[in-house]
Amino acid sequence: MRAFVLGRLVAIVPVLFGVSIVIFVLMKLIPGDAAQVLAGPSATREEVELIREDLGLNEPLYVQYGKWLARALRGDLGRSIELRAPVTTMVLERFRNTAVLAVASMLLAIALGVPAGVIAATRPLSLFDRLATIVALFGNSMPTFWLGLVLILTFSLGLGWFPSNGMYDIRASGGFLDLMHHLVLPSITLAGVSAAVIARVTRSSMLEVIGREYVTTARSKGLAERRVIWGHALLNAMLPVLTVIGVQMGYLLGGSILVETVFSWPGLGLQLFRAIGSRDLPLVQGGVMLVSAVFVFLNLAVDLLYAVLDPRVRYS
Repeated sequence: MRAFVLGRLVAIVPVLFGVSIVIFVLMKLIPGDAAQVLAGPSATREEVELIREDLGLNEPLYVQYGKWLARALRGDLGRSIELRAPVTTMVLERFRNTAVLAVASMLLAIALGVPAGVIAATRPLSLFDRLATIVALFGNSMPTFWLGLVLILTFSLGLGWFPSNGMYDIRASGGFLDLMHHLVLPSITLAGVSAAVIARVTRSSMLEVIGREYVTTARSKGLAERRVIWGHALLNAMLPVLTVIGVQMGYLLGGSILVETVFSWPGLGLQLFRAIGSRDLPLVQGGVMLVSAVFVFLNLAVDLLYAVLDPRVRYS
């Protein structure tokens, strides 16, 4: 197990190195000039050149990347071009808000997707199975921003049940209940696609497991059907479901930019959206690197959980 973990940790290094190069090149290909954006539309050419020189934007690309990489290896992701604040502090503060939204959305997706998949598998071709399949297909093909706008129009502007933006009410002191109240609509929006994917994978995995001999043996022993399905079959069907949950969790952390923009959720996605518009390369680079690292470590954690759920899985 130790050798497996060390090998995976070593493999993370070239992955993150490749991600850093790709995002650096892509940001340089975006039209526009960070110095001009920072200086403003009324700035003179001399003022823009001074800002460009101060930021090191006149240096060759490989020199700029080399300096960034050297700082990153020391734990310093640089300073934001626009806000002139440490990138590490900024992305960690906003990432906590994104993590709150992503975890709440994943818990909701699991609570909806797993039971729906199990019930659909135990009643194949039933009305519930057909409806669950239709809803899952609709969830997979539905744009998240569209669902968010529909929820805002219905439950915020129409019924007035939930707030449409922010993380806390600016007129109140804030707190857990206030956070939960603001979290309802964005978490439902973000959980829609993940719940549909989890439901489909759970149904397919359960259909395969239900026909196994050990399930038939458990039934022949006189165990209650509920215990056979939820205690034996589901446990053995969880490996592919766990894989999907791990991948979807990574997608929720990295793909929440649209939801955060629609609901003005003060997370990392909204911060990166604004940083891309201002060509704030250090901030974009640091945010993407953090999300990439979390995504890779989530995949490692999922692989290690395999050995916990299935004693037959051993890493050497």
